[in-house]
Amino acid sequence: MESKTFSVSGNIVDVVGKRIFQGTIRIKEGKISNITEEKTSSTDYILPGFIDAHVHIESSMLIPSEFARLAVVHGTVATVSDPHEIANVLGIDGVKFMINNGKKVPFKFFFGAPSCVPATPFETSGASIGIKEVNQLLAMEDINYLSEMMNFPGVLFKDAAVVEKLNLAKKYNKPVDGHAPGLKGKDALTYAQAGISTDHECFTIEEATDKIKAGMKILIREGSAAKNFDALVGLIEHYPESIMFCSDDKHPNDLVDGHINLLVKRAIALGYDPITVLRIVSYNAVKHYHLNVGLIQPDDDADFIIASDLKNLEIKATYIKGQKVAGNGETAINSIVEIPINAFNATSITASDIAVKAKGKMIKVQKAIDGQLITELLTVNAKVRDGNVESDIENDILKMVVLNRYQPSAPAVGFIHNFGLKHGAIASTVAHDSHNIIAVGTSDEEIVKVVNELINSNGGVCATYNNEIQLLRLSVAGLMSDNDGYNVALQYDLLDKTAKKLGCQLVAPFMTLSFMALLVIPSIKLSDKGLFDGNRFELTDLFTD
Repeated sequence: MESKTFSVSGNIVDVVGKRIFQGTIRIKEGKISNITEEKTSSTDYILPGFIDAHVHIESSMLIPSEFARLAVVHGTVATVSDPHEIANVLGIDGVKFMINNGKKVPFKFFFGAPSCVPATPFETSGASIGIKEVNQLLAMEDINYLSEMMNFPGVLFKDAAVVEKLNLAKKYNKPVDGHAPGLKGKDALTYAQAGISTDHECFTIEEATDKIKAGMKILIREGSAAKNFDALVGLIEHYPESIMFCSDDKHPNDLVDGHINLLVKRAIALGYDPITVLRIVSYNAVKHYHLNVGLIQPDDDADFIIASDLKNLEIKATYIKGQKVAGNGETAINSIVEIPINAFNATSITASDIAVKAKGKMIKVQKAIDGQLITELLTVNAKVRDGNVESDIENDILKMVVLNRYQPSAPAVGFIHNFGLKHGAIASTVAHDSHNIIAVGTSDEEIVKVVNELINSNGGVCATYNNEIQLLRLSVAGLMSDNDGYNVALQYDLLDKTAKKLGCQLVAPFMTLSFMALLVIPSIKLSDKGLFDGNRFELTDLFTD
């Protein structure tokens, strides 16, 4: 319920007028009724609520209502949310689940219409969202934009289906999010001129600057796996009106520790003007996406934060539409009970199913890069025993498996470097974007064990070693838990630590694993249909000779 009438006083940060002044804000029925500039005894700062400008709620492994419970503690009042993860599993029904669940809590979710489901024809997803479905979604009041257009080759070469989806966004006057890693120069201009207004996949200042000059907004991403803040934060100096902050993908234990507030603190600590930084995480997103989020102006929704100062940024309270949703590090939002929905029809596998008969001496290996979604292609000597290629633990060349979870199929097998496991195996049904089962391990037996555990549980995140199995069950679409967010975070944190005890040195082992099947990010990935060359955009053979 919205609060009736009350007032708050302190140092008011006006991101619209670009000034800070002492005063009192009066709130009536969830709206700001009046702002009076006057001296007050309070030393607190009253800031606009933070907005995550691009996030896949599903990657938190929490349903929207639970995500909100954790996020408000850190001053987040709204998210621009792309539900294409659950859309790949359950189609429009999945998108509607996210919208309906999000409405049950005092938080502002702004969902988009997934534009690329499935992301490519080289993988198996649980659903497809074509032109008809995109039109149906964009026509809904609850859909605010067309989600990231990952098929950037389709944009550049004017693929008919891609053009039609972009035209539908124009028809409904809704923004289009981009996804075009590495695109620069004329290609970036062509991409932007197609009506695509943002990008969150930039790795360098040069790439980001090209896109800004083409008319796009750059979302500086700092998630659990992909971290581009340090590389791109310099954009604030010259292009403060053209950037926003986002997390893209945030695992639950990381969300407990912080959200967009951490990026605000880092930017201010680097010497950037606090008002400029606070505009980036509020005003810029509100104006670009036409969000109904208050900016501490008369008649706005009373969406604001009370903070101790602008340096330590201790969040004392968070308000949404005049309702106190968090205070002193504790959430005030209650959990919502939901009936899980899912799509799962995989059958158990055996060690013989993932055996790789040696067809040559050299194999292609994908190298995972800590903190990035991209991979590198390596060519290495295969370790062969009894005519089969095996994991080479000594040289960190481990077998990886992707198994179609929507229908009984043979597993696809590849090899990966830089996971560093010395024992056991880990697996997940969070595997962007189609969310099939993905596993990496030191032996066929351990890999089979974790894969079958996920099949038996209809989805989750799993680790095994020495006959011990640790499982976080994800009963909603094999992507999210329907349990308390803080408990999920604790369970996931234990799994993360287990993966590191097994030898993995990556900052976020499961998050990184989840992107090793993301075909739209180069250079080499593994889908349920086989090894995929992201530069040539085609399936490729494991052996090179």
